[in-house]
Amino acid sequence: MESTSAKAGGSTRREATRQKLYEAAVTLIAEQGFSATTVDEIAERAGVAKGTVYYNFASKSVLFEELLRHGVGLLTASLKEAAEGTARAGGSKVDALDAMIRAGLVFIDRYPAFTQLYVAELWRTNRAWQSTLMVVRQEAVAVVEGVLRDGVAAGEFSDEIDIQLTAAALVGMVLVAALDWKSFQPERSLDDVHAALSRLLQGRVSGTV
Repeated sequence: MESTSAKAGGSTRREATRQKLYEAAVTLIAEQGFSATTVDEIAERAGVAKGTVYYNFASKSVLFEELLRHGVGLLTASLKEAAEGTARAGGSKVDALDAMIRAGLVFIDRYPAFTQLYVAELWRTNRAWQSTLMVVRQEAVAVVEGVLRDGVAAGEFSDEIDIQLTAAALVGMVLVAALDWKSFQPERSLDDVHAALSRLLQGRVSGTV
């Protein structure tokens, strides 16, 4: 029987391999599309044998589905941490939303190719992983919904706010603004983009000017 440390070491190595495969896949698919990307190319870009890909993922489609789950999971975790960090510091719900906007921008700045793929896949309806994508999207949006709901309960936000639509709009605002930033206004700093979105938040969600 393997020792606990041996199992942990094996798990760590496997996660490192999967991370390399995620990074290789997202880069290649962003460059040339899903259909044109082969498992051989993913393996070569990741620096592993082709069999390693199939050892970790049953197929290219499964790899991409897990890539989406993994990436959106990282985004969701960063949004949660931003909200929880604001709460620990005694900040308001508007402060929490602002921190989440910044966390989203930081994520997109770090993973622009993944974000590009994610947004593109949201508009497709013929993918095998569509149901998975909808689930993980909702997990991210639900974090924002929770802050909005708490803000309404605390009297910070109007109870006329449509929580579901407002949460989706805030997430969408960050995604679209960040993609525009990376593609067409790369000379802008993250602080500059965050400040612009923060002003929109303050004016439209909190009702201040």
